[in-house]
Amino acid sequence: MEFLADIPALLALVLGLVFLVGGGELLVRGAAALALKANIPPLIIGLTVVSMGTSAPELFASVQAALDGHPGLAVGNVLGSNVANLALILGLTALVRPVTVDRMALRLDIPLMLGVSLLFVAVASDLEMTRNEGIGALIVMGLFIGNLLWRARRQQDQDADDGEVQEAAQWAEWSPLALVGVLAVGTTGLYFGSEAFVHGASRVALDFGVSDHVVGLTIVAFGTSVPELVASGIAALRGQSDLAVGNVVGSNLFNLLLVLGTTATIAPLPMGPEVLSWDIWWVLGTAAAVIPLALLGGLRTPRLGRWQGGLFVLAYLVYIGTTWTGL
Repeated sequence: MEFLADIPALLALVLGLVFLVGGGELLVRGAAALALKANIPPLIIGLTVVSMGTSAPELFASVQAALDGHPGLAVGNVLGSNVANLALILGLTALVRPVTVDRMALRLDIPLMLGVSLLFVAVASDLEMTRNEGIGALIVMGLFIGNLLWRARRQQDQDADDGEVQEAAQWAEWSPLALVGVLAVGTTGLYFGSEAFVHGASRVALDFGVSDHVVGLTIVAFGTSVPELVASGIAALRGQSDLAVGNVVGSNLFNLLLVLGTTATIAPLPMGPEVLSWDIWWVLGTAAAVIPLALLGGLRTPRLGRWQGGLFVLAYLVYIGTTWTGL
């Protein structure tokens, strides 16, 4: 898009973020409403359509970055988003209201997130994610979604009152044609938003004299995590802060499997040595900290209290500061 060259870098970054968030929101609402019209249970929609929809900004931004020749932005976006989801978003949510951690999440979802993160370490050991590895990640994602659907059938009442699904029920009153139009507008917003956001981010990196990878880890990662931040904040204010853990863990899994898998399938992703020496340790460390901190909040009812939330937020500030000064 040649006209982007005439727009200041920070303005392109902000406009791109607005289109990414707005487009992702429309995509989630439209897809969920169409699914409700097709009589798909609300729980299934919450576990699949809504969860994947919140990863749409990361997906579009990473694919666009890879296609534009900025693989550092693509990889940094995903890894930085995963750290932001746990350390910043979950931390802020716990500061607003203590977060109850479901025992199923402790036994299955969080260990699975750790396992997939370790799998990424193996994939990145040669400093490249190939097309075959990308396809493998998509297959694992399919198995994960299958497991979600199987669990949904066993717990039909779980998350049926999810706020996003309730809002989708209102949108479901629209005609199918109107909802298709919503999907088209949302997808268009994601496309133009990703173009502007990646363009602005790469120019900011050039202006500040830092690498694409650092900008991806920080600015791009924070920007594409805004949907999760808003959703978790609203859930906490509604007294549904326990939903934050599922949203964050699901988003991190989709980022590693769907976003990186899709991006690498389209164009192989080379990585810098800092991915193994720095980034992945933050991803693994924040993920591994959730279980012990939750158990410290209570063995019978594991939860993340305000002091655990403050610790997560402090860790994120240290992560951002050391990333900008050390890489």
